[in-house]
Amino acid sequence: MKELTELKVSAIKDGTVIDHIPAKLVFKVVSILTLEKIETQVTIGINLKSQKLGTKGIIKISDKFFKQNEINKIALIAPAAKINIIKGYEVVEKKIVEVPDEIVGIAKCMNPKCITNFESVTTKFKVVDKKKISLKCHFCEKITLKEHIEIL
Repeated sequence: MKELTELKVSAIKDGTVIDHIPAKLVFKVVSILTLEKIETQVTIGINLKSQKLGTKGIIKISDKFFKQNEINKIALIAPAAKINIIKGYEVVEKKIVEVPDEIVGIAKCMNPKCITNFESVTTKFKVVDKKKISLKCHFCEKITLKEHIEIL
């Protein structure tokens, strides 16, 4: 018997698709992007089959196009994610999420004594390991590992 193939997540006319998110991190991506506050259609798929990841998550957001600082937030949580820009039901641009060399104003320093935690100073980190995601604070030089990164 021939296996039927079905579309599990409906297409969007215009907007952004975030694909190849590790399934267990989908709601963290939703949270850091504050997608619960968006008024347009948001479709979330979890535990979808993936050849690369085993299971993956996908988020489709109608009429929303992300700025670079938002893409950098995704990179800190799900560095293997892919972003597709959709216009007129067609993919017009594909972006691979990349961890930048520097993170400014989107993550909190985990050192409670760091100046950024008690004065009005914008956080700034050098990314010291792009694969494992570790950040070095520009001000106190404390290293923050991926599992301790707190998105502002």
